[in-house]
Amino acid sequence: MASSGGKSAVSRPGAWRRRCTIVAAMAAMVFLPVEASHAGWLSDLFKGKSDQAKSSKQATSPKPANSSRQAVLARRPAPAKRVTPEGPAASPRARNVKLAALGPVALSPSTFKPPGPGCDPAKFRIVVDVGHTAESEGAISARNVSEFVYNHRLAQRIEQKLKADGFAETRLLLTEGKARRSLVKRVAAANGLQAHLFLSIHHDSVPDKFIEEWEFEGKKSRFSDRFSGYSVFVSRRNPDFKTSLFFAELVAKEMKAFGLRYAEQYSQPIMGRHQRPLLNKETGVYRYDELVVLRTTRMPAVLLEAGSIINRDEELAMDSPERRDIISSGVTSAVKQFCDRRWAILGPV
Repeated sequence: MASSGGKSAVSRPGAWRRRCTIVAAMAAMVFLPVEASHAGWLSDLFKGKSDQAKSSKQATSPKPANSSRQAVLARRPAPAKRVTPEGPAASPRARNVKLAALGPVALSPSTFKPPGPGCDPAKFRIVVDVGHTAESEGAISARNVSEFVYNHRLAQRIEQKLKADGFAETRLLLTEGKARRSLVKRVAAANGLQAHLFLSIHHDSVPDKFIEEWEFEGKKSRFSDRFSGYSVFVSRRNPDFKTSLFFAELVAKEMKAFGLRYAEQYSQPIMGRHQRPLLNKETGVYRYDELVVLRTTRMPAVLLEAGSIINRDEELAMDSPERRDIISSGVTSAVKQFCDRRWAILGPV
């Protein structure tokens, strides 16, 4: 058995090599991306050093000087699994490493501050978009009235209500043209106005497979009484999805508070390709990523299907001034909450 002096002499080269290895690893980290796999490799290097020190205390004779280096090289960890937002949850350690690597640039700045000049109603610009056009009318109601007519009347009432409550910069967006061309035009107009919120107004129908026929005022008409209710849509592809969802929730909660019910059919398999992910089963907020007016606007954007005009009973309600007042009051209240809550938290900007 070697004396204590001999043991110290043998261990010095090993300690020197371990220090060099650690210094080299720390230097390499400066030039490598900070990812979970690299962080794991570095932690295993330090862990290998600790484990070797522990084992050396238990050994009856010293190990060769290069054994610690071989142990470190042998302890290569398995590649870290990539965790997506919709995949399994990462461990707290891996999650912290990924967040540190991403930094604040991964989060939208609009999540933390009011868009534009803040929530001064006199300067806060809301675009109320009239869905469809006179040339491309959208759905036809059970009583042969175009969706565009319903959209225009309700959007005008919302505009009036918002302006009466101090939102003087509210803009009614009325677009001309057919189909997709009109979508591009309305998005360009909203972006050009540098709006802080975009709300597109629509009225609902159903897929053709649910349509039935009846006669109204001597004319053959189409209806479906199977579904009814409002629905609110957002797109995850909108550049400010979180704020869009925040406003959508406020609108939907106001609709519910006024006693209205949301259209549950969009979450059901019977809707086929029209089925949408339901983000909140309490309020009726859905995700519709492909909608042009939601994904290409440069501000938070929400689409409101105010109710079903292919349903004969609900069409009568949607045609009434009372229902338009209820919906316009709900939207106005949602806009006020959107502003007041952010203003209260952040103060003047």
